[in-house]
Amino acid sequence: MVFVAGTAWFGGLVWFSASLPRGIDDPYTVTDGIVVLTGGTERIETGVLLLEARRARKLLLSGAGVGWHRDGIEEISGRIPELFSCCIVIDHEAKDTVGNATATAKWVHKEGYKSIRVVTANYHMPRSLIELGYAIPRIQLIPHPVMPGHVHLDNWWLWPGTASLLAREYSKFLVSFFRAELRLTFENTKS
Repeated sequence: MVFVAGTAWFGGLVWFSASLPRGIDDPYTVTDGIVVLTGGTERIETGVLLLEARRARKLLLSGAGVGWHRDGIEEISGRIPELFSCCIVIDHEAKDTVGNATATAKWVHKEGYKSIRVVTANYHMPRSLIELGYAIPRIQLIPHPVMPGHVHLDNWWLWPGTASLLAREYSKFLVSFFRAELRLTFENTKS
């Protein structure tokens, strides 16, 4: 039984790794908002570039640590100061992906948005879309993955750091997937 479970998990990991985005499918569609699930400077830079390119009206930086403030973000991006005064919202409360989804849902409902572009690392995108899809089910989500240079998706099994990262992320993805399925099943039985 353990062998079967291990084989199934490993097969799922191979599928998960092969299905991760290697590029951006839709870089041009304009959305109401952009949400950056923080955790890497490339993500923030990408979000600010998208805002600057007018791909949305506002940008939410979700999960920015307590130390993150507008000054640090302006310094990282080196972009137009007017964007920061009108169009960037910083969430300091989210501590994980579920928290990101909750903070994003509050922001989306407050702003009355119907669509958002989601910026996060490519390996984090599947789990992020599950959590966001559950928190804000009728909102159009357009993935905008960032491809971190230290994550080697080609021949990932040859790179111990990448293999470990993908194994952890796949396990978290499974938890998110089954939790979302259970919540939906429970909600449908109550209806």
